[in-house]
Amino acid sequence: MTKTIIYQIIPRLFANFNETRRFNGSKAENGSGKLVDINERALQSIADLGATHVWYTGIIRHATAEHNNPAITKGKAGSPYAITDYYDVNPDLATDEERRMEEWQALIDRTHQAGLGVLMDFVPNHVSREYKSLCKPEGVQDLGEGDNPQWAFSPLNNFYYLPGEKFSMDKDLQGYEEFPAKVTGNDCWSSHPGENDWYETVKLNYGVFYQGGGEKQFDPIPNTWIKMRDILLFWAGKKIDGVRVDMAEMVPVEFFAWAIDQVKKKYPKFIFIGECYDPQRYDAYIAAGFDYLYDKVGMYDYLRGVTTKGWSAEGITHQWMQHGDERIKHMLYFLENHDEQRIASGFWCGDGRCAEPALLVATLLNQSPFMLYMGQELGERGMDLEGFSGIDGRTTIFDYWGVKSLQAWANKGLYDGAKLQESQKALRELYGKILTIARDNRAIHSGALYDITYAQGEGFDKREQFAFIRHKGTETLLVVVNFRDREQAIRVRIPNDAFVYLGLEEKEKATATDLLRGHKQTIRLIANEPIDITLPAWTGVVLKIR
Repeated sequence: MTKTIIYQIIPRLFANFNETRRFNGSKAENGSGKLVDINERALQSIADLGATHVWYTGIIRHATAEHNNPAITKGKAGSPYAITDYYDVNPDLATDEERRMEEWQALIDRTHQAGLGVLMDFVPNHVSREYKSLCKPEGVQDLGEGDNPQWAFSPLNNFYYLPGEKFSMDKDLQGYEEFPAKVTGNDCWSSHPGENDWYETVKLNYGVFYQGGGEKQFDPIPNTWIKMRDILLFWAGKKIDGVRVDMAEMVPVEFFAWAIDQVKKKYPKFIFIGECYDPQRYDAYIAAGFDYLYDKVGMYDYLRGVTTKGWSAEGITHQWMQHGDERIKHMLYFLENHDEQRIASGFWCGDGRCAEPALLVATLLNQSPFMLYMGQELGERGMDLEGFSGIDGRTTIFDYWGVKSLQAWANKGLYDGAKLQESQKALRELYGKILTIARDNRAIHSGALYDITYAQGEGFDKREQFAFIRHKGTETLLVVVNFRDREQAIRVRIPNDAFVYLGLEEKEKATATDLLRGHKQTIRLIANEPIDITLPAWTGVVLKIR
């Protein structure tokens, strides 16, 4: 048994060794990463870091300015979530475009050989305005091919329409015409979406009559359900291990209950991860078969608030307790992904090292899986002005670009980190230690949790420190973190209730070894006896007690 640790990669950026970095540059100017360059050394290094799975983002063919109308494409490289062919691989990622599916299959095989699972995106809510499948299997009808566009809604249609209205925007559409207009992907029911809408996409129709009060017409099974289930089965047949489902909560949960059941009957271990932000709907999506859901509005937001806004660390307790013992196992923790700002950006805390306490909580607090984003372990700042994506603390998903920290680590495909700065090497080493503890230590991946923060008194500031115990069999880990911007002398007490609940034995002398930095100390493992720990600013300790 092990804990799930997911490493997110955007191949177009991850394996791009071109250092030109021209603002709004084309693929020819700034380059694009290739699947073949995510080689055995790269994958072994990711596995050694502590990952169990790789989530490859942007594999399925999507709109680009080169192949689609630039007026309805975001950036030169386009959004990975404006799918133009569910059955095809993005040609930008291939060294030989005619063999792009073979190159993707070869990467799947390499990833498995490195001992890593393979995840990819499933985008069920919307597609590109210019969706047209050229690679669909024989006999498959394209999305919208059988629609009657004069019907605003019908469960027989794949799209929603605005009859009598022409699609328009406050810019030159460069010859693009759409009549009648389709409903835009972010539930924009106007034929004239704005720049902040998902104007490059159209929403798929799963049989919900939104303009008719949300009536659900699911009998007989809507055509879109069948098409999307078949797409899932197509990719599962390529031997991937699961999907990250984009904007899952914008698609009716009834579809997922039906589709997941059919996929898992054929592929029982196939993983479904839902991007879901409404806690009131978590239980319904878990009951539908989702293995994991984003804990963004809970743990992510709170850890960021403690790190950057002065929120009390004591409130972390509520974030995990609100889910209960069963739901918490399905909550996916993270500190970065392609949608969120980089930790080291000027919008977060300006230095990747300052997130060590948050990282320790997110990875070690319970059995929940953890996800990290390429370059997070290097302190990538995401403060580049790439083109369509401005200086917003995020690494662009819309532009062709070379990410400096990743290029320094990759070193033209050697993946030896030879060009990294010492601070980047140190941060990556720290991530490796923490993630490996999370993945391999049985007290973490299958042990019990006892949050001891509530029991602390003098010498422990609950606003800026947090402490908990993980325990299984003879393995006992005491984790203490310091969210303060200066060194703190901390006194930690393990309450009697923790000894009883975890089955710990009191000891007059026990050895406590810091798994992160190797320090050892002798402690009295006695209920309510103080254990003295000194922690530098923005750090933590993982004490293995024997």
